[in-house]
Amino acid sequence: MAEHPWLTVIGLGEDGPDGLPPASRQILDSAEVVMGPPRHLSLVPESAAERVEWPVPFSDGLPLLENLRGKRVVVLASGDPFWFGAGSVIARHFEPSEWTALPGQSSLSLAAARLAWPLEQVLTLGLHAAPLTRLRPHLSPGVRMLVLMRDGAAVQTLADWLSEMGFGDSHLHVLEALGGPRERHRSTTAEALSFDDVQHPVCVGLEIRGDGGTLPKASGLPDEVFESDGQITKRPIRALTLSALAPKPGEHLWDIGGGSGSIGIEWLLSHDSLTATTIEPRAERAERIRRNADALGVDRLNVVQGEAPGALAGLPMPDIVFIGGGLSKALLEWLKAYLPSGTRLVANAVTLESEALLALWHEKLGGDLLRIELAQAGPLGPRRGWKAAYPVVQWSVTL
Repeated sequence: MAEHPWLTVIGLGEDGPDGLPPASRQILDSAEVVMGPPRHLSLVPESAAERVEWPVPFSDGLPLLENLRGKRVVVLASGDPFWFGAGSVIARHFEPSEWTALPGQSSLSLAAARLAWPLEQVLTLGLHAAPLTRLRPHLSPGVRMLVLMRDGAAVQTLADWLSEMGFGDSHLHVLEALGGPRERHRSTTAEALSFDDVQHPVCVGLEIRGDGGTLPKASGLPDEVFESDGQITKRPIRALTLSALAPKPGEHLWDIGGGSGSIGIEWLLSHDSLTATTIEPRAERAERIRRNADALGVDRLNVVQGEAPGALAGLPMPDIVFIGGGLSKALLEWLKAYLPSGTRLVANAVTLESEALLALWHEKLGGDLLRIELAQAGPLGPRRGWKAAYPVVQWSVTL
């Protein structure tokens, strides 16, 4: 890193410059340009420095910042810029030698201190620009969360959504302007929230209560949580398929023949670092996959409407491929030719033709060939009997 970067990102609290450590205060006082959102600039006294308001949307401010190269620039951010803050975006946009960061006290740390919650045991989320459904995988009685909200009005939206999901008994600790003279702390339940004067910045402490539906952490979510037209990998087969896919942190999945998107969505739910691309030829199903992803709080799913293998060209390379639909000799040949060595492949087949194709490729490339036969008890006249599902043949191989 250069000795004197031209750009410094300073984490500022609601107490303004008075709460800054000496090093941060010194750099702020010597800046030629101070840039930040209007609220942050209002916390800093006027000085000889030029003041530049960061525009909305956030991305529009990056070109403005680029044009300030050669000057001593301070960008003001909230608390810790690298905890749901602007720091990571700025760091991606500029060379490491150009900038440095001096974090302040995070609102999440202050909120945990006010509530006496051990921070390492609390889920922390930033919902400044993310949908409330991001909370969906974590809704379970007893879970504690600290959530940074977009603005005061979003708190009522959050309370209404929790009530609709069956968690209206959840405790809401509404903490406003933490660390400054406007700090305020009020508690209520989601269904009883009655105050409409919540001021930004706001953090909400959630203690989940209620009898709403909780998503299990094991593979194989109930089929009912997915919107579907019937084209869905059923729960037991899905659980076995996720086990065969064996997701590892940081991996990327191609889900070919997405159907309802259940495989790709469950893949993403297993770890926050995973990503996926679902390829689905039918427009209505592609849109349904997007709705399912939104409803279940998944935002790392790229849905591509198109038919494989043509739609695969130009996509980011996967670590593993799942074929749930559209299995063909042409697709397997394309994957074998274009995917790098070491890519894993899992394919499910139901028809006799696709089963024969997998048997042939298993003979050529090896791997594991598994036949899955399941039956479920059901009424048979006045008694009960076994109703067998179509058997599924599953091929797993490393190319």
